[in-house]
Amino acid sequence: MLRFAPSPNGPLHRGHALSLLANEAMADVLGLPLTIRMEDIDQSRARPAFERAILADIAWLGVAWTPPMRRQSEHFADYRDALTRLSARGLIYPSFATRREIAQAMRPGAPRDPDGAPRFIGDDAILGEAETARRRAGQTPAAWRLHMARAVDLVGTPTFRTVTADGTPDGEMPADPLAWGDVVLARKDTPTSYHLSVVVDDAHQGISHVVRGADLLAATAVHRVLQTLLDLPAPAYRHHPLILGPDGRKLSKSAGAESLEALAADGLTPGALRATLEPILREEPA
Repeated sequence: MLRFAPSPNGPLHRGHALSLLANEAMADVLGLPLTIRMEDIDQSRARPAFERAILADIAWLGVAWTPPMRRQSEHFADYRDALTRLSARGLIYPSFATRREIAQAMRPGAPRDPDGAPRFIGDDAILGEAETARRRAGQTPAAWRLHMARAVDLVGTPTFRTVTADGTPDGEMPADPLAWGDVVLARKDTPTSYHLSVVVDDAHQGISHVVRGADLLAATAVHRVLQTLLDLPAPAYRHHPLILGPDGRKLSKSAGAESLEALAADGLTPGALRATLEPILREEPA
């Protein structure tokens, strides 16, 4: 099974359409079902109206999918269970520093993770030992981080299976989880994070092939570590090329990428959009 997993915090754009059609193409060639998952763990931004619009866009593109649709917000208990299992092995710990405090503590030349964010260096180094102890004693809300070095000591450096655009096995790719440092597995306001929920969801849904953008290639290292720690099956992966905007960056909601609804209102047809995206679907990322 494959899945298209948008976040209902804004409208779909051409980059989402590319990913949806890449999943449709892989499902067709492999003879597997395609399902929809709403990645709505961020309840402060998720909106029912966006979910309805996403489903309307999928129908407009003519993509058939297999129900039921999974909403992450309905499965927090699954993520709590995974956290409990990791905690029992001493693999997670609470962290109190905010994103702003982590960024302010970063020194020039300090390491960053593959997404470009400051790599976490520990609450004591960021806040000072006294402040860390004060927040812990005062039961300040904490995020939960994976002790990455300890995890890699347990499972080794993982690899992951890759496939080409036509579903042909393409070998094993090495991963570098240590480049991420101690990633957040549960946020202060939510009992999960993208990394944790996506591996739990893929296992619960029986996802055999993950097709997503090349911007998530590096994150597969984190996912393979978690899959191994939690004894979850490992899908095969394809990371398709991205559509870039005039500034050379990938299209995004936050940067105001034009929505599919707006493109349709301007006269774009599903067939015309498919025609522009299909050549990209056959490309392999650099």
